Amino acid sequence: MTPRPGPAGDDLPATDRKIPAALHDVGLVSWRDIEDVSGSAAAIPFLLAAVASGDAPAARDALDRLQHRICQYGFVVGQATAVTVPFLWDLAQRPQITCRAEILRLLRDIAGARQWATTAAVYPKLHRHHGAHIEWEHAARRAVRAERGAIARLLTERDADVVHATKELAATLAE
Repeated sequence: MTPRPGPAGDDLPATDRKIPAALHDVGLVSWRDIEDVSGSAAAIPFLLAAVASGDAPAARDALDRLQHRICQYGFVVGQATAVTVPFLWDLAQRPQITCRAEILRLLRDIAGARQWATTAAVYPKLHRHHGAHIEWEHAARRAVRAERGAIARLLTERDADVVHATKELAATLAE
């Protein structure tokens, strides 16, 4: 499910802004039926909308809260992480998004998440008790890799922070 780009509604007052067209697909996900690191993933669509809002402080706060839900501590992913990744990729490619470099760093962290897989390699019994967590890590990393075609375009951006964060993400994906 790759979100489609659409208008940001930046010319409207904050209370009248519509969720960008790409985020319309957010409603296709049964967020209440999946979990993020903190519990129900029901808040994720609202956090994504806040990231897309055009309000820089609100976007950064929402992205920070989103990171704690889908990639806590920079390496603990949950069931909702892989589902959220295509929306993050879409937002990272929109010039009007105020925290694109931070989104790319979050994608880098997700791509590098191997807490459960690394531990299970040493303690195989973890597969029996925590197999879902291991699969969530694999799914999250696959979701980041699935959209890596955007890297070439992001490397041509004028924003040096975006280019640097893209290079960091590309290096993680190359590992």
